[in-house]
Amino acid sequence: MQIDIVGSGPSLVLVHSLLTDSRAFESVASTLSTKHRVVRVSLPGFGTTPPMEIDAPTIYDLADTVAAALDQADVEQDAAVLGNGLGAFVCVALAIRHGDRFGPLIVANGGAVFTDERRATFTHMSDLVTAGGMDAVVDVAVRRIFTEQHLATYPEVIEERRAILVETDPGAFAASCRALRDMDLTEGARNITNPAFVIAGGSDQTTPPEMARELAELIPGAEFFELTQCGHCPPLEQPEEFVAAVAGYLRRTRDTQ
Repeated sequence: MQIDIVGSGPSLVLVHSLLTDSRAFESVASTLSTKHRVVRVSLPGFGTTPPMEIDAPTIYDLADTVAAALDQADVEQDAAVLGNGLGAFVCVALAIRHGDRFGPLIVANGGAVFTDERRATFTHMSDLVTAGGMDAVVDVAVRRIFTEQHLATYPEVIEERRAILVETDPGAFAASCRALRDMDLTEGARNITNPAFVIAGGSDQTTPPEMARELAELIPGAEFFELTQCGHCPPLEQPEEFVAAVAGYLRRTRDTQ
């Protein structure tokens, strides 16, 4: 499994979204590593992590790979774990199944379950990739990462993200789409005991802010925070604001322990 580590201090584990990979955290990892041991985990089929050997992995199967990565990277029991997009759902599942293995849970652009309409989108993307490889979905995927305003201001990010997305294993991408489509973390989220911080992108069309708000209401004691005019990947679109929100929450959490 690909695990990239930088910095020293309390560990902060970062798990990427479906539409990016661990490189999406590069700029924020550099900043956060001044006070944290930042551990970036690449999910199966992303980066150099090999795809899973099972045909239909669930979101809990993906969470189990992250649990194994925590041990592989010698992550301490009270480490913070943060996921964005796909990584957010995986980290919620991680808290449900392995919540005693880490401390604070930070969910960026996630939720508990998708509507039927959004489930159909994952079926469509899975079918596209299965039939035509990653090239068949990259244009749609890139435009689901950012707001139109961000793309208009920084049009170069389209090619940058396209170049990264085509490196993803098509089978793993399609399997992850189906795992997201089929999951329902609603009941499990009610039983999470980790301190939790749920971040929404106010302009996220992929996992809209109402999904994040609903998740925050499910997890006992969770805090909710919205980054206004931000899309699906705050570490890329609003890195400074994202780091400030995460660092502030971690300070508050450590101060109360």
